[in-house]
Amino acid sequence: MDIKNSVAVVTGGASGLGEGTVERLIAGGGRVGIFDLNEERGRAVAGRHAGRAIFARVDVADEASVAAGLAAVKGAFGALQICVNCAGIPGHVARTVSKKGPFPLAEFTRVIQVNLIGTFNVARLAAAEILKNEPSGASGERGVIVNTASLAAFDGQMGQTAYSASKAGVVGLTLPMTRDLSQFGVRVCAIAPGLFETPMGAGVPPEVKERLVSTLEFPKRMGSPAEFAALVAHIVENGYLNGEVIRIDAGTRAPPR
Repeated sequence: MDIKNSVAVVTGGASGLGEGTVERLIAGGGRVGIFDLNEERGRAVAGRHAGRAIFARVDVADEASVAAGLAAVKGAFGALQICVNCAGIPGHVARTVSKKGPFPLAEFTRVIQVNLIGTFNVARLAAAEILKNEPSGASGERGVIVNTASLAAFDGQMGQTAYSASKAGVVGLTLPMTRDLSQFGVRVCAIAPGLFETPMGAGVPPEVKERLVSTLEFPKRMGSPAEFAALVAHIVENGYLNGEVIRIDAGTRAPPR
């Protein structure tokens, strides 16, 4: 899939990994619909790329909200070939049972609702639009979906039950979604990032960040959104990548705490 002249939606596109992906896709000649709840930041990002990007305030877990966002993108750019799901929340960090009692079920549900159900909701509705495209190229490709999992899907730390479960769900849906859509010429992959410089990690105390970075193999630093976005671009452009969950984490395996 050639990024140039393609149309993408990027959830969580107003900041962090999503914003980096928006910038990379536009730099490659694509046009992008930015889905986010942060209107101020989302409009600012879109405003930097007049005619190449639009912003839509979208709640990824709400069917009507996503449908309206997709309609706005198709209204502006006429089609959809690429869907990149970056929207997510870290959730409350607490052990299954702590001094305060059992982990709050409402909080567990909230994280699953945004990170897992939201990812699937956008992917399924975007896929329905992508399937309307005419097959292109020698392989007859119609489009690409890239979802965002996490290192925590494999190496969840203490207190990360909700977040790890939500991201493990993203890993788990990758292959069956691939098998559902491959016959129509739609590829599906997921990326599992490790430690990245994003607003989600901005609240981590410096001493904790330093300790986490020390566990990395190489390089011993946090990743940048541009590095994540480069992998997104490669997945989009490499037509033989399908059904894979790709870790981008400096070779680390997270310790238990």
